[in-house]
Amino acid sequence: RYTPADELLDALAARVGTTEPPLAVVLDGVEDPRNLGAIIRTAECAGAHGVFVPERRASGLTETVAKSAAGALEYVPVARAVNIARLVEELKGRGVWTVGAVSEAATPYTEWDWTQPCALLLGGEGEGLRRLVRERCDALVHIPLLGQIESLNVSVAAGVVLYEAVRQRTARRAEAYKETMNAE
Repeated sequence: RYTPADELLDALAARVGTTEPPLAVVLDGVEDPRNLGAIIRTAECAGAHGVFVPERRASGLTETVAKSAAGALEYVPVARAVNIARLVEELKGRGVWTVGAVSEAATPYTEWDWTQPCALLLGGEGEGLRRLVRERCDALVHIPLLGQIESLNVSVAAGVVLYEAVRQRTARRAEAYKETMNAE
């Protein structure tokens, strides 16, 4: 059921420099299987090329995850990583920008260029992204929250940011198409 981590890393690296750069999701300690399933489903719908989960202290691929993913496990590879902080370094070494979503970040998620090779990192329900993982990310972004609650559910946060990536990538493709048509 799991894709080997090296295989997914190689597949992402193969997309660097192409017209469809890699987009991955890295989860750091998501424990609720319904959240994991919802994130996998959203990642598939957003065209992400893979999801990484930690080997320990996180939900595995259970029947509940499969049910929440609503068939997405058939289309989006999920790999287990022994160490998320090391995985961040491996992604960076393969040309993939690592972007953590944390509430204390200065940069809004809409200001990051999601058209480049990217991995979105999201922390678990309780503590968010761990300090060591945060420190290794290329960038940190936040979702502006206007109410009194300090955070979104992790699966909702994944959807918000992934669909900003979809918006930017769709606009970039439309722009490239217009340029091609104007050149003819």
